Amino acid sequence: MSTATQVPASFAEIIADFGALAAADRLQLLLEFSRALPALPARYADHPELLEPVPECQSPIFLHTEVDGAGEDATVHLYFSAPAEAPTTRGFAGILHEGLDGLTAGEVLAVPADVYNQLGLAEVVSPLRLRGMAGMLGRIKRQVREKSGA
Repeated sequence: MSTATQVPASFAEIIADFGALAAADRLQLLLEFSRALPALPARYADHPELLEPVPECQSPIFLHTEVDGAGEDATVHLYFSAPAEAPTTRGFAGILHEGLDGLTAGEVLAVPADVYNQLGLAEVVSPLRLRGMAGMLGRIKRQVREKSGA
């Protein structure tokens, strides 16, 4: 199966948006995703211990997944806490939120671990920072597997 068939339509749209831009404009789009990251709901903002840290990121970021249902058809919801002073990290979280939130567990688990390479950000973001996005996706997938049983 090719990577393209494993990327959900919502994430494929984001990849296409980044791909249509010059390198400098991709960084600007990443910043737009940073600003669009939804705030944590109170149930997590008031209880940060419920969020999992992502140590692969250079900036402090925490995430939590909720899974409604069981198996591959369960619905996944993503929540992130990332400081405004870390726009790259927030941007990665914003991309993952927009591309994966509301999908089924099966769709999320089928996303290639290196999907971030398809965004064309390697030209404008260090490999260390990209590894942070991979760390976020890895934790999301682990939580989805654990909570859905998929």
